[in-house]
Amino acid sequence: MAADPKLSHTAAMILQAIHAGYVYGFSIMEMTGLPSGTVYPAMRRLERDELIRSQWENQAIADAEQRPPRKYYKLTASGRSTLEASRKRYPLLERLIPTEEAKSV
Repeated sequence: MAADPKLSHTAAMILQAIHAGYVYGFSIMEMTGLPSGTVYPAMRRLERDELIRSQWENQAIADAEQRPPRKYYKLTASGRSTLEASRKRYPLLERLIPTEEAKSV
């Protein structure tokens, strides 16, 4: 990925949501208010660009909670630095989706 990539506001919101602890698709959609047709393609692009990484949860956990398995997302090192650059471009990003540290202040 190029240094200081220009992310769309949507992609920046998704990175911020993952950083704030909303780590699976439906929770990201709830936090951002974005529809699945926007979130999932954007997350595929972010994963392709190595800004996030995903991992399916263990089937036994999903079975115990009587729901389909979730795919959990995590920021990569490149994703964290891209998010920092995006916060400068979109200054209200942290207010829209605060992290736990910001919530406690």
